[in-house]
Amino acid sequence: MSSHNKLLRGFGLMAISVSIPLFAADHPGKASYDKACKSCHLADGSGNQKMAQMMKVPIRPLGSKEVQAKSDADLKNAIVKGTGKMKPVPSLSAKQADDVVGYIRTLKQ
Repeated sequence: MSSHNKLLRGFGLMAISVSIPLFAADHPGKASYDKACKSCHLADGSGNQKMAQMMKVPIRPLGSKEVQAKSDADLKNAIVKGTGKMKPVPSLSAKQADDVVGYIRTLKQ
């Protein structure tokens, strides 16, 4: 491989690593998720089962196929407006809600 091709390949890999967080911990939505969502959904998105029992409602794992199949708009709507017994999260801006949706996508199982 020529040095020119190696250089181009290196820039391509660097561009990918800059544009896509490699780890969920690096995601811009993680801080908002931790602040607004983690108490019910846990750090890994698996769902706080003690909270679920107390509220008498299932808390589905955010990485599950069922949750991941929802559109970004549906997930954002659930965050902003609430759904079922989940109350809306008014403390998040529209941008933060979008970032949380992006973070939820990193939890895919």
